[in-house]
Amino acid sequence: MKRRQFLTAAAGAAAAATIAAPAIAQSSPAIRWRLTASWPKALDTLWGSCESLAKYVSDATDGKFVIQTFAAGEIVPGLQTLDAVQNGTVEMGHTAYYYYIGKDPTWALFCAVPFGLNTRQQNSWYFDGDGQKLMDEFGKKFNTVNLLMGNTGCQMGGWFNKEIKEPSDFNGLKMRIGGWAGKTLQKLGVVPQQIAGGDIYPALEKNTIDAAEWVGPYDDEKLGFHKVAKFYYYPGWWEGGTANHLQINLEKWNSLPKSYQSILRAAAHAINGEQMGRYDARNPAALKRLVANGVQLRPFSPAVMEACLKASNEVNAETGAANADFKKVWDSIVAFRNDEYLWWQVAEYTYDSFMIRSRSRG
Repeated sequence: MKRRQFLTAAAGAAAAATIAAPAIAQSSPAIRWRLTASWPKALDTLWGSCESLAKYVSDATDGKFVIQTFAAGEIVPGLQTLDAVQNGTVEMGHTAYYYYIGKDPTWALFCAVPFGLNTRQQNSWYFDGDGQKLMDEFGKKFNTVNLLMGNTGCQMGGWFNKEIKEPSDFNGLKMRIGGWAGKTLQKLGVVPQQIAGGDIYPALEKNTIDAAEWVGPYDDEKLGFHKVAKFYYYPGWWEGGTANHLQINLEKWNSLPKSYQSILRAAAHAINGEQMGRYDARNPAALKRLVANGVQLRPFSPAVMEACLKASNEVNAETGAANADFKKVWDSIVAFRNDEYLWWQVAEYTYDSFMIRSRSRG
C-alpha cells in the first residue's frame, strides 16, 4: 500500500514538473542582442564598459541573455549609434549623447555641456532630481530607452599645436571638439570638427586639424595625441562630467521580461560607478608619464574661461528661446547646479582645497 502511494506521488510530481518547466523557460527566454558602441577597442575604459555589461547580464541570467558587442565601425560608424538603435538595426548602443545635436541640441544636455554639472551632481540629478524623468520623456521621441552607464569625470581642455593665452588665440583654429562645446567655441572663432575617437590622431598628424580634445590623460595617452601635439590644456570646461548612456530600442525594451529589464538597469548602474572609478585610478599615473615625455601642461587663463562662459550663456539663451525641450531641461540643470554648488562651497570644495594645499606642502 505504501509502495503504491509512493509511486502515485512520484508520478504526480513528475507530471507537475513537466507542466511547470515550460512556464519557467518562458519567463527566462533565451535572447541574443547586439550592442554597437561609439568607441574603438583600444579604449579599455569606454569599450571595457560594454564588455562588462555583456558579462554581467550573461552571468545574472545563466547565459540566457547574451549581448554581442561591436566597436565603432564594425556594424555602424561610431557617431551613428543612435540611428542604428532608433531604427532597430541593433537593439542597443553605448554612446555620448552630445554627438547627436544635429538631431536636437537637447541631447547634449543629457551628456555634457559647457559649465554644466560635474559627475556627482549629474548622478544626483538623474537619480534623485528630474534628470531621468526628463530623459525618459525626451528619449521616447526617438524610440529609445536610456540608462546611465558611465562617466569620464571632468575632462582635459585638449591638445593644441600652439599656446592659448587669450580668447583671440582661438580664432581660426580647426579643432576636433564634440557636442555643444563646438557651438560655444564658434563664437570665439573656432571651426569645430566632429571626429570619432579613432580618427583624431591621423587628423592631428596630417594637420587637418590644429587642436583636439578627447577625454583625459589615460585615454589620450592610449590614442597617442602627445606624439603630434605638445600643449595640453585644462580644465575641460565643456565637460565637467560626461555622462555616457546605454541606449535601447523602445520596442525591444518593452518586449523584455521585467526581470531582464531590472538586470539591465542594475548592470548599467554598476558600470556607471565602475567607469568613473577606472578614470580616477588611471589618470594620475598617465598624466605623470605625459609630462615626463615632454608634454607642456597649461591652464586656460581666467580671461579665456570668462570669455567662454559668456559665449556659453549666449548659446544656451539663444537655443532655449527657439527650442522648448532644450529650455525645459537646461532650466532644470541650472537650478540643480546652483543648489549643488552651495553645498560644494561649504564642504566638498573646502575639504578638497585644503587637501590639495597640504599635498603641495609635502
